[in-house]
Amino acid sequence: MHRFQVLARRAGSGCGSGLLGGRGSGLLGGRGSGLLGGRGSGLLGGRSPFSSAAEAPAAAHVGTGKPREKVLTLQSMNPQVRAVEYAVRGPIVLRAGEIERELQNGIKKPFDEVIKANIGDAHAMGQPPITFLRQVVALCTYPDLLDNPSFPRDAKIRARRILQACGGQSLGSYSASQGVSCIREDVAQYIERRDGGVPADPDNMYLTTGASDGIAVYQDNVYAENCQFHSFKKVLYEMGPEYFNNVELASFHSTSKGYMGECGYRGGYMEVVNLHPDIRAQLVKMLSVRLCPPVSGQAAMDVVVNPPRPEEESYQQFMREKEAVLNNLAQKAKLTEELFNQVPGIECNPLQGSMYAFPRIFIPPRAVEKAADYHMAPDMFYCMQLLEETGICVVPGSGFGQKEGTYHFRYAKRSRF
Repeated sequence: MHRFQVLARRAGSGCGSGLLGGRGSGLLGGRGSGLLGGRGSGLLGGRSPFSSAAEAPAAAHVGTGKPREKVLTLQSMNPQVRAVEYAVRGPIVLRAGEIERELQNGIKKPFDEVIKANIGDAHAMGQPPITFLRQVVALCTYPDLLDNPSFPRDAKIRARRILQACGGQSLGSYSASQGVSCIREDVAQYIERRDGGVPADPDNMYLTTGASDGIAVYQDNVYAENCQFHSFKKVLYEMGPEYFNNVELASFHSTSKGYMGECGYRGGYMEVVNLHPDIRAQLVKMLSVRLCPPVSGQAAMDVVVNPPRPEEESYQQFMREKEAVLNNLAQKAKLTEELFNQVPGIECNPLQGSMYAFPRIFIPPRAVEKAADYHMAPDMFYCMQLLEETGICVVPGSGFGQKEGTYHFRYAKRSRF
């Protein structure tokens, strides 16, 4: 945390370089952007670069020895793709990688290592995996282990059920585009338990590649006293049939955050209710294009929604590990809030849940002017300076739609101070 204090004292001086983080694109929201799709949606977007008109310039160079002109350029590609920006892994993170290589090559810096607080990669920060989740996925991946007495019976039961729903009883086969049927059933039952009996239909469940297909979401990470998670779906149900039967709603969950921290498995689900049949058909069509989400990630997601029950042998260990992670995150949330509020020029609201802090930073006018000279948002300039001078990699709030005239950065609480 002393690195933030160092930067606070230096605010308004120095320079940096970078680009603004900004909006991304999701499965349901707004205009999409793909890599090579046709009109308005692909990298090439519009006329095919393989038309005779596109080939004409290249043909002129045949036999001349001159280099062939590139068909795909920044000017000819789909502008929607060119406009996509992802702050979490944008220019600041690229610069952080460069600095790490510079440190490895012996270049002297004011710090010895880069602290990556830009993303909540739990296991990379030392969080231990949940044993039961790894056991089930291991059994699904290598079924010969089902005969191994070292694995608990409840893990084997879940693994066998998942494998029986897979083609050829193998995790290496494609699943249905919407996901493995028994896992979607488990997701629906989980949602009903979570929401106190509010009905959930497996046909409304879509297993996803993490939650990044839609939104990041947290259902277990609630730390503040007298606070608990309330789903929008449950609230709609309590508002009555007029809302519950008509309001379109998409909700998400994943294996990446919470007590699991299994970011690499890319497991998640999306529940969509009250969607127009024609729109639902379009959604299914888009899902079909990707074939299916990773089946190993689907298996991991099944453990999240179908954990050990109190009467099962793995329950006690599972609860100990889960509570240890959540208690650790709660302690870090409190510590993060307290320490940020000790740094001049930083103000941090109480952290009630989630994995991230979004402290507000008060940037001096001179620094704002300097940022403009480099065509940067002020908080991007701040974050780049923070990285260059202290080695801390965070994400500017301008990549998340902050209130106009205010500046923030996002800090992953799982990171080390």
